[in-house]
Amino acid sequence: MLKRIALSLAFTLLAAAPALATNYIAPANLKKMLDAKQEVILVDIQPAADFAKQHLPGSIETNAFPAKSDEEKGRLNKALPAINGSKAQVIVLCPRGKSGAKNSYEYLQSKGVPENRLQILEGGIADWPYAGMFVKGR
Repeated sequence: MLKRIALSLAFTLLAAAPALATNYIAPANLKKMLDAKQEVILVDIQPAADFAKQHLPGSIETNAFPAKSDEEKGRLNKALPAINGSKAQVIVLCPRGKSGAKNSYEYLQSKGVPENRLQILEGGIADWPYAGMFVKGR
């Protein structure tokens, strides 16, 4: 009986692994990329008012947060020409780096963006420790 439960649990975890797989990037690593002027595509999903208050330079404003509805997810299409025209890493910037970022990540994957190019900023904009890098406005 215990063996069956263990096998069932192992199978469930293996089956769920692709759905749980998400790549994250630490703020310090993204800062290094930006400081080195490494090509990177920043897809910012913050609401419009939050984006206007603070965002990283060069971010593509999509206002897709929380990227639950088809309409919200469709706002991410604005970033697809830049993504498809490049081989650069794609970093999803979310208010907190949680469900909205994951929804956006999964949507971009569904549009053909390879998972090895996609990352989510850990902690999102709220936990970005380099506030001096933010710009205001649009």
